[in-house]
Amino acid sequence: MDDKKASAPQRSDALRNRRRILEVALAELTRSDQVPLSAIARKAGVGQGTFYRNFPSREALVLEVYRYEAQQVAESADQLLATREPDRALREWMDRLARFAAAKAGLADAIRQATSGAGEVKEQGYAAMTAAAERLLRACEEAGAVRPGLTAEDFFLLIAGLWQLAGQENAQPQLTRLLDLIMDGLRAGAAAGGTAPSAPAAPAS
Repeated sequence: MDDKKASAPQRSDALRNRRRILEVALAELTRSDQVPLSAIARKAGVGQGTFYRNFPSREALVLEVYRYEAQQVAESADQLLATREPDRALREWMDRLARFAAAKAGLADAIRQATSGAGEVKEQGYAAMTAAAERLLRACEEAGAVRPGLTAEDFFLLIAGLWQLAGQENAQPQLTRLLDLIMDGLRAGAAAGGTAPSAPAAPAS
């Protein structure tokens, strides 16, 4: 019993250390893909031993940073839906996606260098975010906040410009304006009260 109690704080500390390393690594690798791992460990406040137990190589760190951030973005959709009206949750999630796109742009060179497993990690991240987008769109549709029938594929095609703008300096004002325009487009034709519009009458024979 005492061993179990003692192990709980240790696991908690290990999780905090790992999360701290990932948060610092995301910020540092976004600025420069060549940042030394020792600098990341120092800024995260962990020793070299702790760092390398979690991430034995640069490749392992880069791929886990990408996977971790993608998962955080996906999970934030449910957090927003729990505290916001569906359309507000979707619009705020779009801002979260923009921040992820900026981080991804900064990590692009590092991800390219971490070739082993990169494709699988990207697919997992995209799958998680696609599922999150579907949940947001279905909640908005049920609330009558967006036009019916939108899919996650539609959504990601509409916001594809994010990936081009996100890596540019001073892009935030334009990103915000474009996301507002996209949100207006998603709302256009929305059925009041969540009821889909009636299908047009068939032409008389």
